[in-house]
Amino acid sequence: MGRTLMIGSCEPFSGKSAFVLGIARQLLAANQEIRLGKPLATSLEFEVDYEDFSSEKPLIDDDVRFIGETLGLSEQQLIPSLAHLAPASADQRLANSDVNAGSSLDLLRERLDIPFDGINILEAAGSLHEGLVYGLSLGQLARGLNAQVILVHLWQDSCSVDALLAAKEQLGDNLVGIVLNAVNPDDVQALQSSLVPSLEALGFRVLGVMPRSPLLRSVTVGELVRRLEARILCCSERVELMVETLSIGAMSVNSAMEFFRKRRNMAVVTGADRTDIQLAALEASTQCLILTGAGEPLLQLIHRAEELEVPLLKVDHDTLSTVEVIEQAFGHVRLHEAVKASYAFRLVEEHCDLNRLFSTLGILSKSPKHC
Repeated sequence: MGRTLMIGSCEPFSGKSAFVLGIARQLLAANQEIRLGKPLATSLEFEVDYEDFSSEKPLIDDDVRFIGETLGLSEQQLIPSLAHLAPASADQRLANSDVNAGSSLDLLRERLDIPFDGINILEAAGSLHEGLVYGLSLGQLARGLNAQVILVHLWQDSCSVDALLAAKEQLGDNLVGIVLNAVNPDDVQALQSSLVPSLEALGFRVLGVMPRSPLLRSVTVGELVRRLEARILCCSERVELMVETLSIGAMSVNSAMEFFRKRRNMAVVTGADRTDIQLAALEASTQCLILTGAGEPLLQLIHRAEELEVPLLKVDHDTLSTVEVIEQAFGHVRLHEAVKASYAFRLVEEHCDLNRLFSTLGILSKSPKHC
């Protein structure tokens, strides 16, 4: 069956997948055999027939598949999910009064109970309670599988420790370490020297302090097109560009130019009638230009956007609604781009204590191999 390591969090989108990707690569480099899975899938590329799972292909979560492809894992190293987090599947569980951990845990043990001398890395649901209706919450799985748990925790300030204390109370000895994530880069050193010793005194083993990354929070132009239901007016082949920041073109053109110069990899939202702002945005670090309101852009603008290869989008929403959709997207998208994967590798390698992590897992680092 091998050993089981669970990566959990106190709230969704805390950086679990990036950490799983980074630590899985380090384990492979240390000549460790691994399998990956997410017991409760949150993203699937195909529709699920909730009446009959057996008629479908194995439920491999998109994050698991992406990590597996990135690391060159075989299909046999990807552990199928037991359920899909969706209203329809939750409705079915409730209708059948099937809210317990027994059946789910038995099936998962069966899938894990094959000859395997390595580590099963399982990514838990988004929060401590998410998945209870499926019998697949972090606590249920940790106890049922006797798994070691590492929490990836979003850190804002000292009040963030409340959620960690609640997690420690729920998980008990299964909690073997925490990784603080999305820390203000200017605060990393101070936090390591002053706060980490206090957390250790409270019984937390701090395995890493990772700074906030605009890149990992970024979203592709294509994802914005999907969320905004936008029309692409030009450069449809450039939707893979990454957007890290948002700017609103609602000021004078002189003020806008000064503001745009300070930003990088922007999505600029402005009215369709503000040609002056639009042209100024195209000369800055703009990844896409999003036009709101009535009217169509001038041909001059479209031609300039084509020259600079900046996607030009038109939406039916007003500016405020458009901005709300984009802000919701930042930090709430999946880790499905190669550039993010490369950064996740570096983030874990540079900001996590790998020797302590391996020691915590009872692993002796061996001669690294190419990975």
